[in-house]
Amino acid sequence: MSIFKDCDVRGIYPAEIDETAAYRIGRALATLYPEARLRVGGDVRVSTPTLKTALITGLTDGGVHVEDLGTIPTPALYFALAKGDCDGGATVTASHNPPKYNGVKYMMGENPVTRRDIDALKAVYETGGFADRKGSLSRLDILPDYLAALKRRFRAQRPLKVVVDAGNGAMSRVAPEAFRQSGYQVVELFCEPDGTFPSRDPNPAQYEHLGAVCAKVAEMGADFGVAFDGDGDRAVFIDETGVAVQNERSLALFIRHLLKDRPTPVVYDQKSSSAVKRATLEMGGTPVPERSGHAFIKRRFLELGAAVAGEVSGHFFFGELGYDDGLFAALMMADILVAADRPLSRLAGDIVIPPITPDLRVHCPYSQQDAWLERIEALAGTQPCAVSHMDGVRMEFDHGWLLVRKSVTAEQITLRAEADTEARLREILKMAAEALPEEAREKLGFSLGKGIRD
Repeated sequence: MSIFKDCDVRGIYPAEIDETAAYRIGRALATLYPEARLRVGGDVRVSTPTLKTALITGLTDGGVHVEDLGTIPTPALYFALAKGDCDGGATVTASHNPPKYNGVKYMMGENPVTRRDIDALKAVYETGGFADRKGSLSRLDILPDYLAALKRRFRAQRPLKVVVDAGNGAMSRVAPEAFRQSGYQVVELFCEPDGTFPSRDPNPAQYEHLGAVCAKVAEMGADFGVAFDGDGDRAVFIDETGVAVQNERSLALFIRHLLKDRPTPVVYDQKSSSAVKRATLEMGGTPVPERSGHAFIKRRFLELGAAVAGEVSGHFFFGELGYDDGLFAALMMADILVAADRPLSRLAGDIVIPPITPDLRVHCPYSQQDAWLERIEALAGTQPCAVSHMDGVRMEFDHGWLLVRKSVTAEQITLRAEADTEARLREILKMAAEALPEEAREKLGFSLGKGIRD
C-alpha cells in the first residue's frame, strides 16, 4: 500500500513511513518548491518528533527556509499560514488514525493539495533527483497568537459548563485554555498529551468511542461536551443528556446560525443526510454536494465563498477563517447555545434526520471493485432513479438514496443509504445486497437488522 494518498502522505510507522521516508519527503518538497518559506508543526504521536526532525532536515538540505512551530493542533498550522509571511506549511500527523500511523499533511498557499500535487511529490521522492541548496531553520511559537485570536472572537455571554475531551491528542492543552479564557467553566477529560492515545481511539466520529465523555457530561451536569480527534481539526458534540450529536445535525445548526443574515452556498460531502440539504434550503442557501474528503470539500468551499461547509467525519469549515478548525467550531457551538437559550438536545432534536445507515464497509479485493460498482449501477434499469458518479455510484430513488464507493485505503467498498422510512431503507439495502456477490450479503443482511440509526 502506497503512503501517497489522495491529499496527504500517511502510513504505518515504521513499516511504511520512517525517518528516511520523512527526510526524502522533505527533500522532494524542497525540489518542487525551491527556496520556499514553510512553517512546520507536528502532533503528539510518539513517532512525530523524530519524523518531524527528519522532514525539516530534508527541507533545509534542499534550500527551504523553515519556521518550526513545535507541537501544535493542525488548525494552529492553518492559522499560522493565514497570517502570511510564508509560502506554505506542513505538519507531521496521522489525524484521526490509530497510534501506529503517522504521515505528513502539507499545503502551498490557501488551497489544499490535489492528486496531481501528490503524484508530483511521489515522482521526485522515488527518483531522488533532489535539489541541493542551503536552507535555514528558526522557531516560531504560534499558539499564543492562535489563542489570542480565539479570545478576541469568542466571549461567553453566559458561563456554560463544558466537558472538553481532547482524547490525549494535540488539543489537550490548547482547548481547555481557549474555553477558560473565553469565560466558560471547563471539565477536562483526557487532556494530558499522550501519543499512544491510551484513553480512547483518536477518531471521535465513531460514536462508540465516546462513552466516557458522554457519561462525564451527564455526571457533571454540563451544558455540552466536545470530543476532538488526534490533531484537533475534527469535533463531535455531546448534548447535556450525554448523547452524541450526529455531525450532520451539528452542521445544520451551524448553517442556521451563519446563513440567517447572509445566505451563501453550503458545501457538504455527498454521503451526508438530506437534513443538511434541507437546512441549507430553509435558510435560503444553495446546497452543494461534493465528493467525500477534506481536500475536495475545502477546495469547493473556497471556490464558492461559502459561509460554512462540513463533512460527516466532523470537519467544519468556516468562511471567516477559510479553513476548518475543531476548536473554533466548539466555541461557536457554545455561542449558538447561549443565543438560543435552549439546551443542545432540543436544538439538535429540531433537525430531523431520516433513517440512515452508518458507513457499511464490505471487504472487496481491488481487482473486483469496478465489477461490484457495475452491479450496483445495473439497478438503475430495474426502477426509476437518478445516477451520479461524483465518487462511486450514487442513486437517488423515490424516497431514498444509495451510495456505493471504493475505499482508497483498504480492499473494501463502502455503502451508505437513507430513506424516508425504515421500511424503505430496508428495501434499498436488500436491493443492494441482492445485486452484490454472496460474500457481501452477510454483512448487509446484518445491517438490515442493526445498521440503521435515526
